[in-house]
Amino acid sequence: MGDLLFKISIWLIPGIIAITFHEAAHGFVASKLGDDTALRAGRVTFNPFRHIDPFGTLLLPGLLLLMRAPFLFGWAKPVPVNFFKLRNPKRDMVWVAAAGPGINLLLAYGSALLLHSVGWLPEFFSEWWAENLVNSIQLNLILAIFNMIPLPPLDGGRVAVGLLPRALGHQLARLERVGMLILIVALFLVPFVAGELGYSFNPVAWLLLPPFNALFQAIVSLAGLR
Repeated sequence: MGDLLFKISIWLIPGIIAITFHEAAHGFVASKLGDDTALRAGRVTFNPFRHIDPFGTLLLPGLLLLMRAPFLFGWAKPVPVNFFKLRNPKRDMVWVAAAGPGINLLLAYGSALLLHSVGWLPEFFSEWWAENLVNSIQLNLILAIFNMIPLPPLDGGRVAVGLLPRALGHQLARLERVGMLILIVALFLVPFVAGELGYSFNPVAWLLLPPFNALFQAIVSLAGLR
């Protein structure tokens, strides 16, 4: 039981921080670019209870953790953004969408820098602190990279819609209605079917692992950890 509580604590805290900052960043940038929808809804805040989705933020990741799944997956309540209220909707949509993954990259780098503090702490606390920071680096990188997949409703999809010529962007935006279904199929159904057929294939892991490894190594190097 003690081991389980320890494991939950070293994943829950960095996970909630990563998701909270991600969502607050969307609302903050939107408010600076003319849309105060999230601000009026109380979503430009670091209070995690404003962003937590009971199933997507707590129950699903917890079940995956208990099942020893090879990855963690979850979501928070989306921050409301009225893109038509932005001063330049097509351009500003890119900045609002990119703000979430951007803050996750900063959190990953900050966590790497804080690893230098581990050696200054009492032994009984240093292991827990180090585990939290390492998990924070990993979770924030996964959250940033996953959300930058160019598929609506993910942030990368909205960035792509804003950067593409209007006709192509409109076609991509139409995928938002089925985007989450596509992700669920890729995350769960494809690996399951491949496993039943005797193959080991996870398209999301195949897509995310190279940029994750590259960014992890870059952050470790920039933080002076080696």
